[in-house]
Amino acid sequence: MFQALLTLCRERFAQLPDYRKPSPNLQYTIQDAALSAFAVFLMQSPSFLAHQRDMQRRKGRNNANSLFGVHRIPSDNQIRNILDPIAPAQLSELFWQIYGQLDTAQLLKAHTGFAGNLLCALDGVQYFSSQAISCENCTRFQHDETVTYGHSLIAPVLVAPDAPSVFNLEPEFIQPQDGHDKQDCELAAAKRWLKRHAQCLPAERTTILGDDLLCHQPFCEAVRAAQCNFILVCLPESHTTLYTEIALLAQVGLLDTLSQQVWNGRHYETRTYRYTNHVPLRSGADGLLVNWCEVTVTHSQTGEQLYYNSFVTNFALRADTVAEVVRSGRARWKTENENHNTLKNRGYHLEHNFGHGRQFLSMLLVSLNLLAFLLHTVLLLTDHTAQQVRTALGSYVTFWGDLRTLTRYLYFQSWAQLFDFMLTQLELASSP
Repeated sequence: MFQALLTLCRERFAQLPDYRKPSPNLQYTIQDAALSAFAVFLMQSPSFLAHQRDMQRRKGRNNANSLFGVHRIPSDNQIRNILDPIAPAQLSELFWQIYGQLDTAQLLKAHTGFAGNLLCALDGVQYFSSQAISCENCTRFQHDETVTYGHSLIAPVLVAPDAPSVFNLEPEFIQPQDGHDKQDCELAAAKRWLKRHAQCLPAERTTILGDDLLCHQPFCEAVRAAQCNFILVCLPESHTTLYTEIALLAQVGLLDTLSQQVWNGRHYETRTYRYTNHVPLRSGADGLLVNWCEVTVTHSQTGEQLYYNSFVTNFALRADTVAEVVRSGRARWKTENENHNTLKNRGYHLEHNFGHGRQFLSMLLVSLNLLAFLLHTVLLLTDHTAQQVRTALGSYVTFWGDLRTLTRYLYFQSWAQLFDFMLTQLELASSP
């Protein structure tokens, strides 16, 4: 499946608009520029292209061509100049084509939460900040006399309580919007993403997860209008009306409660739930009625509090549903641990400035980085040989480090030959 998705990427990159003036002197195609940039992210090696140019000089062939289909390797500056005018929206169809392939292959079947819903976590992340470098799509922050320019995005990911992997979807960039005086923000970007893409997800079988920033009536109404469900973190300091109602219900003993003893693999913990239905999210006659719950997790022996959080949802809360709703809501943390932290600290260098450009370069490059992360996830879920090699090497970092080293010095005709070579050198049994 990994190879099929690479083919999808090559086909889409060939269709990207080329804004250069027609000239017989153009040496590199738009496809070669995009594939070359993508190869850097997929190999997690800023030096990959330089090594392949050197291999081409020495051996007359290179892995950028055999593994990615690059016909001529542009220089880094040429790549940046060619790609700068291309908006990241040009990759939208590709993200959703890959999603369709994952769905068809039933990779998402076990990647669900409460009521069999896909769990889609929306969260913002900043990937660029500078006081010296900027472009027309930067967000501008001013503190006293200091101006800082930045780029952020909403990074939607499909998560599941028991799944270590996540599947990232097309991002939504936080950037100046035409016809708007107010600066763009995470909440507005999340609403745009819903409006543009919710129809690509199964109606009434998708649950949007988010933090307290998204837990406001307009966003909840937008989620329901998009035929999605929601489980959102809800904090007392930003929802005084709701928590005043909760306090009154607690005072007269009308909050439902549930307590469970659960073995977490190390010790027993006590999970205590309080919950109620049909409470107003905000004041006023038009306040949206939501269902509220909280969970407190304590060490069963010591009484130490291990975790606390509270959520609102449109799912009805009962003794037989509240624990599973909370379990799905808690899966939102995977967008931090398995997505943001991975992208920042495990070889993707999300916050590194690979090239800023004057128009869209920074945004397009981070989209290619997210595509590389998605294909890595698919590779290690579907390719048995790559799985064997990854397991034998013991760590994700070692796996990609070995790939970088091998492709620097040796030529491989295909990904299958590369992984088979690694399997043989590690003296592992051949994959079936």
